[in-house]
Amino acid sequence: MKKILLTAVVMLASVASYAQQAVGTFTLQPKIGMNVASLTKCDGCDPRIGLAAGVEAEYQATDIFSVSAGLIYSMQGNKAKEEGVTLTTKLDYINIPILANVYVTKGLAVKLGVQPAFNVSDKQKLSGGKASVEAEDVGAESFDFSIPVGLSYEYNNVVFDARYNFGVTNIADGGDSKNSVFQFTLGYKFAL
Repeated sequence: MKKILLTAVVMLASVASYAQQAVGTFTLQPKIGMNVASLTKCDGCDPRIGLAAGVEAEYQATDIFSVSAGLIYSMQGNKAKEEGVTLTTKLDYINIPILANVYVTKGLAVKLGVQPAFNVSDKQKLSGGKASVEAEDVGAESFDFSIPVGLSYEYNNVVFDARYNFGVTNIADGGDSKNSVFQFTLGYKFAL
């Protein structure tokens, strides 16, 4: 019976210390990675592969809970192909992810939050054969909003983060397409 109680106490003690960082610490995490982005309501379209880079700050509130906020440059959009012609939509944003992080085991966090974003560039390129035409300011909304959901794993301050951003707002006035982005980044946490 004593062995069972001792085992239970050891297990509970290990459950209470899931986070990599100490309670009450602030960390800063530069990160870089890639997006696999597409737009909803575009059947047969291919994703746009683009850069995701920026920084996130995190506050470790308890052993299993933290809050983070960031500033991420994010290349989004998609490619539509039809009869030898390709239309590439390039939508670049500054995303501001605000996330709740719950550590389910040491170093492994589940993330959920909100993400306002501001469009910094919207272009379309039409190409086919030997001809190519590019247009800027093609009518994308200047503000975007999404719900990020993801996982991260931290080992020795190196963080691999994978998340999906569910687009909530339409990318253009009068349209019904939304951003749909898988984002994979690698970062390093510095304690402040």
